[in-house]
Amino acid sequence: MAQTSAAAARDQGEGLQAVRSRAESDMRDTAIRSQYKAVRSATSVLAAGISAEDQMVQSCPEASPMKWHQAHTTWFFETFLLRPFLTDYKPFREEFHWLFNSYYNSLGEEIPEKSLRSAFSRPSLDEVLAFRAYVDQGMDRLLASGMDEEAIRRTVLGLSHEQQHQELALTDIKHAFFCNPLHPWYIAGPLYEEKEPPVSKLSWHSFDGGLTEIGHPLQAADPLDFCFDNETPRHRVYLEPFQIANRKVTCREYLEFMSDDAYVRPEFWLAEGWDNVKRAGWRAPLYWKRDGDDKTGWRVFTLRGWHGISALLDTPVCHISFFEADAFARWRGHRLPTEAEWEYVASQTTPQGNLLDTGRLHPTAARGVGVEQLFGDCWEWTASVYTGYPGYKPLPGALGEYNGKFMSGQMILRGGSCVTPANHIRATYRNFFTPATRWHFAGIRLAN
Repeated sequence: MAQTSAAAARDQGEGLQAVRSRAESDMRDTAIRSQYKAVRSATSVLAAGISAEDQMVQSCPEASPMKWHQAHTTWFFETFLLRPFLTDYKPFREEFHWLFNSYYNSLGEEIPEKSLRSAFSRPSLDEVLAFRAYVDQGMDRLLASGMDEEAIRRTVLGLSHEQQHQELALTDIKHAFFCNPLHPWYIAGPLYEEKEPPVSKLSWHSFDGGLTEIGHPLQAADPLDFCFDNETPRHRVYLEPFQIANRKVTCREYLEFMSDDAYVRPEFWLAEGWDNVKRAGWRAPLYWKRDGDDKTGWRVFTLRGWHGISALLDTPVCHISFFEADAFARWRGHRLPTEAEWEYVASQTTPQGNLLDTGRLHPTAARGVGVEQLFGDCWEWTASVYTGYPGYKPLPGALGEYNGKFMSGQMILRGGSCVTPANHIRATYRNFFTPATRWHFAGIRLAN
């Protein structure tokens, strides 16, 4: 009798565990389906006000057409999920397999030059939208089928990938409209409220440093515990005592740099940076133009059109290169923080700020206390080169090309921008660009 009771209790416990496991699995599946619909819908909303003609424009080598962003993010789900995991799936069009490949060389053929993405009018925008709807239907079937952990991880990666492209799409359309002689705006309305409190004064916060850890503490057992592979592994670093500024550098402060003829003084510039200044004729951040109607002499192009610099003096300067950020820091007698210093500080606060979800679409002034603006407004250049952490291993297969192969000749940025989705950013997130890049929303935070 005792053995029978024990067996019954064991069976009952195993039954409860099975029920609990199924419940957790159902909750996970529901969460993923909800995330999928939310992210895909957000892309559609961002593109809704852009005409078919606008969505073909590619105004600089770094950018891509809005139409291509919508197609490429859809290609990701078809290529890495529907083709391998949905047994009866038939591709929308076989040509799309190479047409909307970005840089995954192990998958075969792709467009030979990125700049050619705007060189063809077909497929039409209507066909791209039909492609999105077709893949969404396939993903709905796959998500309802009870996916294994690998498929779940790829889905979550695909959603994060699409959020990256949401930011890039806004960054690219801003440049496209800036290059258009009519200078159209992406969205109407004022940048800020008419009356706002005074900006926070620049101050310094000291940290003792010491032995600490950075990187994402990824728990591989949970496929929803997502980070990009370049955020791992979590590892120890030693920080010397340092200071970091309470906020980002403002347009007012950057004007002082410009007024001191810093763009023609080589002593502030790295050699490659000085070569870029001379070759490109830099004299101000991207999107700044001379304006005699403004008492300070400049106007700035935003996603809401042109604005005199007078209205933006206390907002973070953005759309500058690493070389300009480094030169400004040298001019002020300071330096840029390392990414380890930045993460050490940012990990002590909540990832919130002026991100895409606020709808402002431009940096705003700091007006609080403590170390502000760590998340949102504009990405912050760091003094750290982009390379793998100790023990870094890229993802297996074609997905390993996502980050690892770009670990050469690039600098790290941290913190997100005013066009970064709020649930996409975290303290461990590592963005990277070549040091001369200026078309993205990037600015400066000083350190000592």
